[in-house]
Amino acid sequence: MKVVKNDTVLVVSGNSRGKKGKVLKVFPKDERVIVEGVNFIKRHTRKSQKNPQGGIIEREAPIHASNVKLICSKCNKAARVGRVVLENKKRVRVCRSCGEMLSSS
Repeated sequence: MKVVKNDTVLVVSGNSRGKKGKVLKVFPKDERVIVEGVNFIKRHTRKSQKNPQGGIIEREAPIHASNVKLICSKCNKAARVGRVVLENKKRVRVCRSCGEMLSSS
């Protein structure tokens, strides 16, 4: 996956199209990500020790990783992400539009 935790992303499709947010959690096996402030669902919960009130809780749900684009810190645009192998055999992510190396975390 080309998106990692704490990346700033732009949602490019779905009901939340156009929203920006920080990636809170990544599920590489399912190719899904949870983005802060995007794709809210309502969860009906029973009373419990953890939640003594019970009721309806709103929280973010995962969206598919193909529906988000990484925002480059240099050009400040939603960009495609590529991978480049450096001389020391380390792989890094790069912005396809400006060529800037993107931070790993």
